[in-house]
Amino acid sequence: MKNRSLLMIPGPIEFDPAVLAALGAPTTGHLAPTFMEAFGQALERTRTLFQCAKGQPFVLAGTGTLGMDTVCANLVAPGDNALVINTGYFGDRMGTILERYGAKATHIRSAPGAHPTLADVEAALKTAAFKVMTITHVDTSTGVLTDVKGLADLGRRYGALVIVDGVCSVAGEDLNMDAWGVDAAFTASQKAVGVPPGLALLVVSSRGMEAFKTRKTPVLSYYSDWSNWLPVMEAYEARKPVYFGTPAVNLIFALNVSLGQILQEGLDARFARHIRMSRAVKAGITALGLGQVPQNEEIAAHTMTAPRYPSGVSGSDLIPAIGKAGVTLAGGLHAEIRNEYFRIGHMGAVTQGDVLATLGAIETGLAVCGYKFESGVGTAAAVKFLAAG
Repeated sequence: MKNRSLLMIPGPIEFDPAVLAALGAPTTGHLAPTFMEAFGQALERTRTLFQCAKGQPFVLAGTGTLGMDTVCANLVAPGDNALVINTGYFGDRMGTILERYGAKATHIRSAPGAHPTLADVEAALKTAAFKVMTITHVDTSTGVLTDVKGLADLGRRYGALVIVDGVCSVAGEDLNMDAWGVDAAFTASQKAVGVPPGLALLVVSSRGMEAFKTRKTPVLSYYSDWSNWLPVMEAYEARKPVYFGTPAVNLIFALNVSLGQILQEGLDARFARHIRMSRAVKAGITALGLGQVPQNEEIAAHTMTAPRYPSGVSGSDLIPAIGKAGVTLAGGLHAEIRNEYFRIGHMGAVTQGDVLATLGAIETGLAVCGYKFESGVGTAAAVKFLAAG
């Protein structure tokens, strides 16, 4: 790790050595018995991770955007109404993809750092018959955490299929598809799942699969069409050889290792650890006098933090200064406030040491930029929080 910066962006993240070892192992054939076992087990574990006991898991070679693309391609048809609960950059992207497949997307927006209220969403649901309602669980552009449980209840009540973008949440935030009535959810490997970039993971409920199987028009994407992938997923889970497209063999071996670690830790324990690491980071940021993009603590994500730059400090100066102190952070992404904030990722295998090193590097960067504060106050606040248990 010498001469290497600690990667603390909202994905890719730092990866566990056992996961990297699986990624770097000699590649087997995609029909080898060892691979069929690993892929089958990974599919079973994916279902458990998403808390959807009878759901259909898919693991595809691609990014989080492929997850978006495939749920939109398979669950909407031209002319369908779609309601997008928009909390930032990735709500915009979801709308764009829905419209590419012919849906009519209606966006319910709020100011950066906020999210639409349940009352706002219910009022919108009353205006039309919506085939789907999409929710970004954590928008990586703002660090806003939405109330998936409450929103999903509304969507189901008004007959919409509920789709959740869990790219920056799954394996770090609680997402219980069965209990909350979510019909499709997806994530990407490089976030809290803890695997290098290259896999899209999604689970579709029985209700979602029924909607897909009874659609009247063909899916308008060949690669994303579940008609092609469903036999593959079913065969691998049954440990039987099949072929449609060559899977990402080493990434799936690595995924199975990471999913095993996640389930061994336990979902409740893992969610609690993410909350604890998040609160330690935010305690440090607050002690340094920095605001945050989310408007209050209740809607702030636990997988990332989005601090605002203090007066007189610019991102073009601060981010490189933090990097020189040994930690890589990300700048802003939301178009309206891009130059007002930066982003810290703290998910997956993140440790207390990572949190303290990150806050120390932020303090160093702020000092280099001429910001006046009591030296060590940020790290001290985090230590105090962590020591309190």
